[in-house]
Amino acid sequence: MSTVEGQGGLWRHGDFVRLWAGTFVSLFGSQVSLLALPLTAVVTLGAGPREMGVLSATRWLPYLLFGLFAGVWIDRVQRRLLMIWMDLGRAAVAAAIPAAALLGVLRLEHLFAAAFSMGVLSLFFDASYQAYLPALVRREALVEGNAKLELARSTAQVAGPSLAGVLVQLVTAPLALLFDAASYVVSAAALASIRAPEAPAAVAERRSVRREIGEGLRWVFGSPLLRPMVLNNVSRMLAASAGGAVYVLYATRELALSPMVLGLVLAAGGPGAVLASLTAQRTIARFGPGPLLVATFAAEGFFALLVPAAAWAPAPVGPALVLGAHQFVVWYLLTAGSVAEISLRQAITPARLQGRMNTTMRSLNWGTVAIGALIGGALGEGIGVRATQLCAALWMIAASAWTLFSPLRTLRQMPAEES
Repeated sequence: MSTVEGQGGLWRHGDFVRLWAGTFVSLFGSQVSLLALPLTAVVTLGAGPREMGVLSATRWLPYLLFGLFAGVWIDRVQRRLLMIWMDLGRAAVAAAIPAAALLGVLRLEHLFAAAFSMGVLSLFFDASYQAYLPALVRREALVEGNAKLELARSTAQVAGPSLAGVLVQLVTAPLALLFDAASYVVSAAALASIRAPEAPAAVAERRSVRREIGEGLRWVFGSPLLRPMVLNNVSRMLAASAGGAVYVLYATRELALSPMVLGLVLAAGGPGAVLASLTAQRTIARFGPGPLLVATFAAEGFFALLVPAAAWAPAPVGPALVLGAHQFVVWYLLTAGSVAEISLRQAITPARLQGRMNTTMRSLNWGTVAIGALIGGALGEGIGVRATQLCAALWMIAASAWTLFSPLRTLRQMPAEES
């Protein structure tokens, strides 16, 4: 494991910088897809609330189907090599949509298949990614490393959605996805350039897949710190995904925002995320990882009430300003909370369980998104997309009770690794 000395911290760690650079380019491209894919469904193919719910659900369904198995596999293989292959696979999937559009054969079913395939590949990549960082930097640098990686995410978010809106206006939504495909190739090249050797997987410790999955589940639900986090996330993300499934539909049809304006609205989250990533280390040091998590989870739900309230703002500028304010604040909260949560998870989990811990939590968190998206699509069809946003915000507020009444409330120091 590499150590970092001197003023520059991890910016002087060559391999971390390569990881960061590849991450930044990939995330920048993903911001384009975040807007271009649902706009392809809504604008190009005329999808309604139910179809948008299905599209969102297929992206996260792999976490329910394969998430626990993925953790076992990730703990058995070289994580960096796996990440490179997942990046190349995602590039091929992203390029398939514009290819189908150019051939004149693009249908909603193609979007569903692409979303599902991208979900499978991203499941393995993201879990490998979070398990790989503790092998690349020392334990004391985890908060700094996660803060800098969140800086990459938030910086990409500043310009990514705006670029997406412009690309959709200029070249259509399907062709804008070519940018994302290229970004995955750059990410794979950056990962391939990392020079630090990765420790081989512990072959001697391997047991049956079922037993290893069980060990991962027992670790997460047996920990007094991890358990309230995962229960909160499952409840919160069920609600957030219900609202998110019909967000683009709500913004474009009910609030009459153009793709370019919607891109600017989503980009407003970027400065909030940048601010959080730059101040996360100091904020965690001052308040402690636990109190910060509790506060951000609770505040996120209350600020989500701004989304349905945007319909009351005077048109044409008011709705966009309200949604932009929501994006700024919520992405500040999400980023600050994410740095604290991921660093805490990595710090207390032994190396041999990093993959299973990450995929157990991610499969439960993101698997819930698939269910929430279907609920959001059905609610949008039944009670309207604005009422769906209100229900989602109220449920997120209620979900914060899981962490409010837990040991996280008083956890002011990053704990040592548990055994």
